[in-house]
Amino acid sequence: MATVADGLQAVLARIATAARGCGRDPDSVRLVAVSKTFPPGALREAFAAGQRAFGESYLQEALEKMQALSDLPLEWHFVGPIQSNKTRPIAEHFQWVHSVDRLKIAQRLNDARPLALPPLQVCIEVNITGEQTKSGVTPDRLVELASAVLALRRLQLRGLMTIPQPTSDPAAQRAQFRQLRQLRDRVADRGICLDTLSMGMSDDLEAAIAEGATIVRVGRAIFGERARGSPH
Repeated sequence: MATVADGLQAVLARIATAARGCGRDPDSVRLVAVSKTFPPGALREAFAAGQRAFGESYLQEALEKMQALSDLPLEWHFVGPIQSNKTRPIAEHFQWVHSVDRLKIAQRLNDARPLALPPLQVCIEVNITGEQTKSGVTPDRLVELASAVLALRRLQLRGLMTIPQPTSDPAAQRAQFRQLRQLRDRVADRGICLDTLSMGMSDDLEAAIAEGATIVRVGRAIFGERARGSPH
């Protein structure tokens, strides 16, 4: 039976192979292990195998894990949709937020970020597919939102995130990720330089890395199938 350590090493090997295959240094791609719905023990196993960054989407579950794992030096990434009434605990307990999709949320995170902590590292989530059921700013509103987030002193805007439409076609996967990279470049043309592209999950991380991903968010390929459905 495969262990969490086995899954982690297999994913790291995939990342390294994909990076080298397109002429990139494997160290230029960070792995966030998406641990939502998995118990603290699974995270301890991943930590013992070398993983430090973990992604969570359900706030209450994440806070309980943080307490249970407070003896470990973990880096916590919030990767799910953000409700306005959840911004304070997110700002107080996470180091990264990947899913900022509107100015109201960014302002609330900024106002709630404790002064004793470093600025919160954030990515803007972009809805590149136009699906009504998905979170994310539309591409045509991205520059406006990025400019506004840059002005918030307790946030550090690092990059862009997206969740593409699932497809098993590598060319279609790459086309979606290419859109996010091109949006990053378009934002750079306006003087907003970003160093992070958070894209790629269990089924498409190779395509994401080929298009420039600097963070991949992987759950199932590390921890196995989860009780609640998720594309990660």
